[in-house]
Amino acid sequence: MGRVSVRGLATVLLVVFVACSCFATCGATRDLPTWLAGRRGSGGSGRPAPKPKPSSGPSPSPRSSPPAPQGGGAFSVLDYGAKGDGVTDDTKAFQAAWAAACEGSPSKVLVPADSDFLVAPISFSGPCKSNIVFQLDGKIIAPTGGKAWGSGLLQWLEFRLLKGIIIQGQGIIEGQGNAWWSRDDPQFSTELSGRLPHVKPTAVRFYGSSDVTVTGITIQNSPQCHLKFDSSHAIEVFGVTVSSPGDSPNTDGIHLQNSVGVSIHDTNLGCGDDCISVQTGCSNIMVKNVNCGPGHGISIGGLGKDNTQASVSNVTVQNANMVGTMTGVRIKTWQGGSGYVKNIRFSKIKLSQVATPIVIDQFYCDQSKCRNQTSAVALSDITYDGVEGTYTVQPVYFACSDTEPCRSIHLDGIQLELLKQRGPTLDPFCWQAYGDLQGPTEPPITCLQNGNSK
Repeated sequence: MGRVSVRGLATVLLVVFVACSCFATCGATRDLPTWLAGRRGSGGSGRPAPKPKPSSGPSPSPRSSPPAPQGGGAFSVLDYGAKGDGVTDDTKAFQAAWAAACEGSPSKVLVPADSDFLVAPISFSGPCKSNIVFQLDGKIIAPTGGKAWGSGLLQWLEFRLLKGIIIQGQGIIEGQGNAWWSRDDPQFSTELSGRLPHVKPTAVRFYGSSDVTVTGITIQNSPQCHLKFDSSHAIEVFGVTVSSPGDSPNTDGIHLQNSVGVSIHDTNLGCGDDCISVQTGCSNIMVKNVNCGPGHGISIGGLGKDNTQASVSNVTVQNANMVGTMTGVRIKTWQGGSGYVKNIRFSKIKLSQVATPIVIDQFYCDQSKCRNQTSAVALSDITYDGVEGTYTVQPVYFACSDTEPCRSIHLDGIQLELLKQRGPTLDPFCWQAYGDLQGPTEPPITCLQNGNSK
């Protein structure tokens, strides 16, 4: 009786052992990539990763599950279905790769080299779980069909509500702006431009973001502004190239608005409007080692349009080179505005064939006619130090408000030589401009009034 019980018990144990072995083997085989990842993550300790719980149903197909990230939490848009042939719409693949990266900790979105990705208007939105690197080594191309834009959008590629975002690489963002620009010129009007909405988008816009770095990339031929920062802070832009024809309308290079703590350096900017435009709400701005041209120069404003209040302070532009631009360094405000611009410094500015190197215009108007108004944005503590080079029309133009004269303008080391060419030339002009000269200037700027106000 005892022998039979022992034999039966042995048989039961054998069956259980075999069954358990089969279940363990199938589970390991089915989840082998997960297990290997666990082994790699264990640092070679030899301890096996925890066994996954058995699934209650069949494994999802590869198409319905997101690809596993590459090493270091990298998500390639190619793994999410992007074709990169410049013809297929790859927008959904970019959306999927971004969504996966936004859930990672930390993550990198990869846009590989040697591929052209056609991407419709898209918002890379946060907040995300941690910092993200957007590694751009290929080319992103904007659509030129009106259907992709609907009734019109203010931006094409938007980065929104992010903290710790880096865009880097040797890639290109191609806005295909010619289709938009030609619409404004009947001589070059095409059927393609006729299908596009009236609103011309900015190529790349950051909104409500902090700890932002943009480096290495090229942004070219934007329909309107190339790179815009709005309501953001702690920004660094360096090693970036902006390139559009000098006659492309309203194609500012870098546009700052309501942004604080911005560093732009070692960057090349060529466009059809201001190379850098500083708008209201900006402070603690440093621009250094920047090349500008073609374009309209580096500008603060226009500020105060439609009787609005403006505030800009603590802006330094240093070691900038201007070639063939409309103006060099400029401050422009609309009549009827209010607020202030103060603590501005333009230092070591090199100019070549610039129409008007130094400009303050408190009567700015880009329309056929503007109404005269007495209110104005107050300008004070503005320093020009070491502005040198050649000009073609007028060396200095200070047109300040009767009710809000420009105060504390400091000129030091101004050496501007007329480059003779066809067309009229003008002497330095000052109106309601008060300040001081440190040493002689070339040409003599005798129109600047002594003191801080009348």
